[in-house]
Amino acid sequence: MNDIYNFSAGPACLSEKALNGAKDVLLNYQSSGISLLEMSHRSPQVVNLFEETTINLKNLLNVPDNYQVLWLQGGASLQFSMVPMNLLPDSGSADYIDTGVWSAKAISECEKIGNVNVVGSSRDSNYTYIPKNIINNNRSSYLHITSNNTIYGTQYKAYPEVNNENSFLVADMSSDILSGPINISDFGLIYAGAQKNMGPAGVTLVIIRSDLVENKYRNIPTMMRYETHALKDSMFNTPPVFSVCVVNETLKWIKELGGLEKMEKINIEKSNLLYNEIERNSLFTSPVNKEDRSTMNIPFVFSDTNIIDQIFLDFCDNRGLKTLRGHRSVGGFRASIYNAMPISGVNALIEAMKEFEKNFS
Repeated sequence: MNDIYNFSAGPACLSEKALNGAKDVLLNYQSSGISLLEMSHRSPQVVNLFEETTINLKNLLNVPDNYQVLWLQGGASLQFSMVPMNLLPDSGSADYIDTGVWSAKAISECEKIGNVNVVGSSRDSNYTYIPKNIINNNRSSYLHITSNNTIYGTQYKAYPEVNNENSFLVADMSSDILSGPINISDFGLIYAGAQKNMGPAGVTLVIIRSDLVENKYRNIPTMMRYETHALKDSMFNTPPVFSVCVVNETLKWIKELGGLEKMEKINIEKSNLLYNEIERNSLFTSPVNKEDRSTMNIPFVFSDTNIIDQIFLDFCDNRGLKTLRGHRSVGGFRASIYNAMPISGVNALIEAMKEFEKNFS
């Protein structure tokens, strides 16, 4: 049987180590005779699991002591609301950069809480580039970005600076968290849904500067307040225990691999291989501005619009290359090559592209 490679944008492929580690906890967690799925989140084993996961994440990302790590639910979509609810004063304003569908959704949710300044947008080109030369508003509380745009295949290579000393940077890193080192101190808050590059669906990571946790700008539901979860070590209510377990297995895998510096080198190597083939191959082209191309999500389309996309999708599917259809707003194809996608998967796709070119050019 041929290998199967899952290029899904999320939920996405997981490392074999993470999957095996997750399998081992299903029937008998830590010799307790009980499945992790059945355990109380108040049990010592689960409390220790959350503590270990947090420590492993802090060590990998070099999280400073003045930041707190929260494991929440609701995905990045809930954070679109929680961020302004907790961080935007009454009658305050926030700067947002519009680089795609998810940043547009974040903008829409913030508009329900306060004033939004869209200080940069690439909507005019169907989001094929990252806006540069951003000018912050002096009265804005924060600047919000989406670090990697899953649908459109663009990614920040350098984060924008926040010149206002009373402001800070907020980033949705759902699709490139843990893909390489980042300087946490550059941000006031980072959030990321796990299901693209960190683990399974069901848990959302929030890294927040400690002073921001204590903000009380408005009366909001208890579950929507960061302080609620910080005071209870992410266990105010029953947390997504199994999802956090798989995240922890992923963190251990990255550490054994050599850490985030090594992970970044591997991701750059994989993406360069595929981008080089797209540029070489006479049938395909990339719609993305070259300097802003993502190492995580790589969209490409036919140079000749007379070729039907489904023909190539079927061609790939028969070779074990799955979920390559591009998002409807872009069309064509999209290869999501997150951390867990091996180089062998990228090479298998490249070989299929070469073979397709021979057959159809």
